Amino acid sequence: MAAIESKREEKSAGMALLVIASAAGTTFEWYDFFLYVPLTIIIAKVFFAGLNDAAAYIFALLSFAAGFATRPLGALIFGRIGDRLGRKATFLITIVLMGAATFLVGLLPGYASWGMASPVLFIALRMFQGVALGGEWGGAAIYIGEHAPPERRGYFTSFIGTSAAFGLGGALVVVLAVRTGLGEAAFNAWGWRIPFLLSAILLGISIWIRMTLSESPVFKRLREQGERSTAPYAEAFGRWPNLKNVLIALCTMMVAQGAVWYCAFFYCQTFLEKIIKVSPPQVNAILIGIVACSAPMYVFFGWLSDKVGRKWVMAGGMILATAALWPGFHLITQYGNPGLAEASRTAPVVITADPASCALQFDPVGKTQFRSSCDIAKTVLTNAGVSYRNVAAPAGALASVQVGGQTIRSVDGMALAPPALKAAKAGVEAKLKTALKAAGYPDKADPARTQPWGVFWVMLVFTIGATALYGPQAACLVELFPARIRYTALSLPYHIGTGWVGGFLPAIAYAMVTASGDIYFGLWYPIIATVFAILCTILFLPETRGRDLNL
Repeated sequence: MAAIESKREEKSAGMALLVIASAAGTTFEWYDFFLYVPLTIIIAKVFFAGLNDAAAYIFALLSFAAGFATRPLGALIFGRIGDRLGRKATFLITIVLMGAATFLVGLLPGYASWGMASPVLFIALRMFQGVALGGEWGGAAIYIGEHAPPERRGYFTSFIGTSAAFGLGGALVVVLAVRTGLGEAAFNAWGWRIPFLLSAILLGISIWIRMTLSESPVFKRLREQGERSTAPYAEAFGRWPNLKNVLIALCTMMVAQGAVWYCAFFYCQTFLEKIIKVSPPQVNAILIGIVACSAPMYVFFGWLSDKVGRKWVMAGGMILATAALWPGFHLITQYGNPGLAEASRTAPVVITADPASCALQFDPVGKTQFRSSCDIAKTVLTNAGVSYRNVAAPAGALASVQVGGQTIRSVDGMALAPPALKAAKAGVEAKLKTALKAAGYPDKADPARTQPWGVFWVMLVFTIGATALYGPQAACLVELFPARIRYTALSLPYHIGTGWVGGFLPAIAYAMVTASGDIYFGLWYPIIATVFAILCTILFLPETRGRDLNL
């Protein structure tokens, strides 16, 4: 009896070690990937200094998106390697690639020293990071899943979810600590490089831990019995039973993951800072709290999926998040910027204009000159974060803006020279800002009136939905695909969903807001995507709990 108990304890300790090793490495990779979030403004100034401020910021955001864009490519490259050479070797390669790219960013000279070579190399390094992450997540999930006992597979693989929380939280905390310790001037000049250079230490620790691990028992069996796939792409995507499961994974949990998780953890930040103008320090404090609270939730929902099944835990998370988004974001406005919420109710803004004269209020490179009377008025309101309703005017009519009981006429700048156009825009802006202020619209959220705890509790509801979806996800994906092609088939839908559906969500949702004039219109992106995923989950996703991973 004692021998059996000792063997059980030894096995449990071994599982703990491999979970720590896999999750620690994934945490490190998420840390690298998310360092760009709190450093976007500095990155814009260092690597894109040849552009104006607006265009530099946009290109810094696009360099962040470049990492998302290349994640499916990494999934294909390393998925095949993982199915041919093994799980352990593959995620050793990915962690070295990610760590090297991050360390080199910390050494890369800026635009002032290297000119155009600097932003080109910076974007290239960012793309390498995306490729590396495309192979990392799947490898870690499969490695833990193929070691874990079937009855606890959801619990153990859920620690992969916590790695995203620790990676994002770690990036925020390290940047804040270095910035506070050095002071703003030194941090902006050179201190921002320290969080990137610290990756060398984290990389060394992660490699050492992972080198101590053995290969997955499932892959060992495949190799020993000569059952490894010789053509993972053809098997995964060229045979209908496997391709069907790839499409099911993409259209169910992965579309929802991209919409729900990135809305909860990224678009909320855009909405708070850019749209309702809450102060960045308050937003950062709220986000750090949310990230900290999310970590144990992944594990809880992974454990719960071992008891009741993966499908309905994930579906429940999707349903909760979808139902909460619309009322939740209205509450975020109420708690985050009460003055804006009150003014929107008591003094709604209406633009009356010829629809043909109104352009899309989204300028991705900061070069467009909005000249029509409609565009000039809408530009002012968009920059102020003010919602408005559109009313059609006769063709050729000059646009006007009604703010409460006041009506402000815009100007037509189509034929004006640049200096005159600038003066005309400034005049309309001054009149509109005066009218907005008189109607109670604040320039930015008043920190004294902002209720951070109210915002926190609303975001916590989103987080519960996101973690209920993400916690069981790794186990479900591992169980959904045959062992021979598991790495290839699992990785591609995951990174299309998170990399493309989720990675581009903030930019697309913000573009929808600027196009419509409604600060809540961008929510239709995650809502429609998740409703689609809910229907596909209910209709097509099988319950996978307890499946034999050797098949």
